[in-house]
Amino acid sequence: MTDDLEDDVAEFLERADAVVDDYEKGYMHADAAMAQLEDRIEDLREAYEAE
Repeated sequence: MTDDLEDDVAEFLERADAVVDDYEKGYMHADAAMAQLEDRIEDLREAYEAE
C-alpha cells in the first residue's frame, strides 16, 4: 500500500466515523448517513483504482 493510499484509507475511516457518530447522536437521518457513506466508499474506490 502506498503512502497516498494509506492516507486515503485513513481519511475514509475518519470521515466514515464522523458520519456514524452523527447518525448515532441523532443529527443525521439513516438515508442521509447511507448516502454519505456510499459517497465515501466511492471516493476510496476511485483512489484505489488510481493506484
